[in-house]
Amino acid sequence: MIEAAMIWNEPNNKSHWDPELDPDWALFARMAVLAGQAIARENPRLPRVLGGISPIDPGFMANMKARGVLDHVEAVAVHGFPLDWNLWQIDEWPAKIAEIRGVTELPIWVSEVGISTFGADEVQRWGLNRTAELLLGRAPRVHWYSLYDLPMAWGATTRHKEAEGSSYYRHFHMGLLRADGTPKPALKEFARYTPAMGLVQWFHFEDPRLDDAVAWMKRLGVGYLRTGLSWADSFRPEADRWFDRLMTALDGFDVTVTFCFTPEHRGLAPHHSSPPAVAEEFAEFCGRMIRRYGAGTRMEAAPGAALAPPATRQPAGAPAL
Repeated sequence: MIEAAMIWNEPNNKSHWDPELDPDWALFARMAVLAGQAIARENPRLPRVLGGISPIDPGFMANMKARGVLDHVEAVAVHGFPLDWNLWQIDEWPAKIAEIRGVTELPIWVSEVGISTFGADEVQRWGLNRTAELLLGRAPRVHWYSLYDLPMAWGATTRHKEAEGSSYYRHFHMGLLRADGTPKPALKEFARYTPAMGLVQWFHFEDPRLDDAVAWMKRLGVGYLRTGLSWADSFRPEADRWFDRLMTALDGFDVTVTFCFTPEHRGLAPHHSSPPAVAEEFAEFCGRMIRRYGAGTRMEAAPGAALAPPATRQPAGAPAL
């Protein structure tokens, strides 16, 4: 069910980790080490991945290496959005991966890459094809972000929201499907690259799109998926029931599960990007989730090596696109 466990999401991005509370990332590093240890105790053969960094910053990766975090993961990950948020061009992808390769010999995953239709649908279609040319075969995992547009009524998980200007509103146009479920032109292009290219899809608590998302992913031939189990959501009533439903629905895919988001009442400050007041509590959450969903997961490669290339298969029960 679980292919890998990812520790946090974009830890060097102030929308997901508060640099005012942890300016040198010492608190994050300690939390990540404890989480890695907790995951390994439950399943020592399950690959652990350092949460995808955004921006792609070799200095941050060197910091994590110096603080011992890379000793507790089997891969590191990067996120890139050169047509929407980053200050570099799409053709620089190989150079960006090389920057991180200069810091670590661990496999480098691209655990989020995507292009919005904020300006035009055609931009996403062109960008998807160019991204595939640049990244497939260069990284062991390439997760396209995302399947669905984010509904405007839900709001994006950023700290400053509308104050970010157009950067905020691009969050709502990253899907291959619109929020109402209708396809965009890039959808059929994406099906050309599966199962070599995977998907990212974050599911909200009791997300009504779950069953339709699974049907679409089967139809598209998706083999591997990245999603999240929110530490903050784990305190909601019936949280385990929702987590069970989510993970059961995704059982036909190789899932990288991302552990992140601080509960307001468990942080140094009351927001999702705060360091935990007690880092061991986040580690306990990670361990509990692996015990529940990933204790028997097999590993396709020896620790420290890249996972095997995605199998050329389509999940059972997938109709033709």
